[in-house]
Amino acid sequence: MAAAGIGKLRSWSEAKAAHERRESGAAVGRSEESIREPDPVPVEGEGNDIQTTDLNPFLPNTNVQYAWDATSIGLFKRCPRLYYYVMICGYKPRVESPHLRFGIEFHRAAEDYHKLIADGIEHEEAMFHVVKGLLYRTVDWDSEHKYKNRETLVRTVVWWLLKRPEDNTKTHILASSGAPAIELTFNFTLDSFPLAGEGQPYMLCGRLDRLVEFDGDILDEDYKTTTTTPGPYYWGTFDPDNQMSMYTLAAKVCYESEIKGVLITSAQIMLEGTRFTRGITYRTQEQLDEWIKDLEIHLHEARVYAERNYWPMRDTSCDKYGGCMFRGVCSQSPQVRDMYLNDGFVKGEKWNPLKVRE
Repeated sequence: MAAAGIGKLRSWSEAKAAHERRESGAAVGRSEESIREPDPVPVEGEGNDIQTTDLNPFLPNTNVQYAWDATSIGLFKRCPRLYYYVMICGYKPRVESPHLRFGIEFHRAAEDYHKLIADGIEHEEAMFHVVKGLLYRTVDWDSEHKYKNRETLVRTVVWWLLKRPEDNTKTHILASSGAPAIELTFNFTLDSFPLAGEGQPYMLCGRLDRLVEFDGDILDEDYKTTTTTPGPYYWGTFDPDNQMSMYTLAAKVCYESEIKGVLITSAQIMLEGTRFTRGITYRTQEQLDEWIKDLEIHLHEARVYAERNYWPMRDTSCDKYGGCMFRGVCSQSPQVRDMYLNDGFVKGEKWNPLKVRE
C-alpha cells in the first residue's frame, strides 16, 4: 500500500517534549479546545474491574479509531479482520478462555500486593488480603483446564507472594511527585501524525503496573504465565514485541525518560508446582523511533480500511498463537460467515481503551 498522506514522523523524545508542554499548559500547535483529553485506561488484558465512561475511542459515526492502546494496536497488526471482529463488532467466544482469566487474576493479585505494600501494609497482612480477594473473585470460576484452573492459580499466587521478602526489585519513586511508581496511567497525543479527524489527533493510552529499579536500571514490570519451559525461544518472542515497545515508550514519554525496557516475570504452570523466572527486554531510542514510524503507517492503513468499510484477512497469521479463534469463520465462504459467527461467538461489550479502572 502506498503511504499517501503520511506526514512528519515523531521520535520518542519529541513526543515526551510535547507531553511535558501539554502538562504545563503550553501550546502544542493547536488550541487546547481542539484536543480531547480522555481519562487514562487499563493495560492490555485487564478489564474485569473497569468502569464505563462516556468516551468513545472512535470518531463519531465512523469506525475510525483515534485512541489506541496496546491491545487494539496488537489486534490490528496481527490481522485487520481480527481487529474488526473484536474491536468494532465486539465478538467474544461463548466459552471464557482459561488462559486469559488466569493471566488477568495473576496480574490483579500482583497489583493488589504492590499497592498494599506502598500504602505501608506489612507483608503478611498484605498477603492475607491478596489471597482473600483472589478467592472471592474466583469462587465461581470452574475451569477444567489441566494446568490453568482455580487450584493452580491460588497456588501460583501464594508461591509468588512467599517469594516477595527475598525479591531484589525496588519500586521506583517518581522524581516529579515523590510517589511510588505504581498504577501509572498515561495518554498522550501524536501531534506530528496527520489528524484522525477534524480537530482530533491520534493518541496512545494505557496503564503501567509498576516501574522498578533492578540491577542499576529503571524498568517497567510485567507478568506472563505459560505452560511451557521458558527458554531462549520464549524470551526471544518479546523482542520485537508490540506491547513491550509501547510500554517502554509510554514510560519514557510520561514518567521516566531513563527507563531501559521491561522486566518480565514468567510463571511456568506445571502440575506439580509453579516455576518463576525473569527476563529483560531492552529498547534503544532508535528502536522506539522506528516503532513510532511504523505505527503512523499502521494507523493510516486502519483509517483506509474503515473508510472503505472492508477489513482484509491476513491469512499468514491464521495459524499463529495456537490458531486464531476466528479461523473457523474465515475459512467459510463470505456469504455464510455471519451464521458461523453467531453460532460460535456472542456480541459483548466492545473493548474500549478509554475505560478507566475504579
